[in-house]
Amino acid sequence: MIIKELIHSLPQIGKVEWIGLRPASRTSLLEVEAVEAQTDNGLTGDRYAGQNGKRQVTLIQAEHLVAAGSILQREPINPQLTRRNIVVSGINLLALKDQQFRIGEAILEMTGKCFPCQRMEENLGPGGYNAMRGHGGITARVIKGGIIRLNDEVALALI
Repeated sequence: MIIKELIHSLPQIGKVEWIGLRPASRTSLLEVEAVEAQTDNGLTGDRYAGQNGKRQVTLIQAEHLVAAGSILQREPINPQLTRRNIVVSGINLLALKDQQFRIGEAILEMTGKCFPCQRMEENLGPGGYNAMRGHGGITARVIKGGIIRLNDEVALALI
């Protein structure tokens, strides 16, 4: 198999473990069981909703919450502290580069990596920023709207 074929043959199916919305800058995230993803609008109720940009949705791997917690010598990081919208498990988010993927009824497209900011030092304590480097997740935009729920599958979109 050549690399191009491998890139487009991601057999793993992930799962939505947690969903959070940021109603405004510097406010606590609201943990929800489901959210509406709107094409060109992002997640209903999130502070980035209505901004037709590359950061409509942020995702992070549950496995990376464990890794960052281990680096900080503590339990896995609480997803609210990372300020990401969706936590998934069982799939490598970086393998979705240049790909469209399905979460529940919605189709998203990875737009880039989600790098940590100085808030990680505030939220996680000393070393939080560096613990999150390489573990910050991805940004995405909504290609096809729909409802995203806890336990929904995350997989490459078959287009």
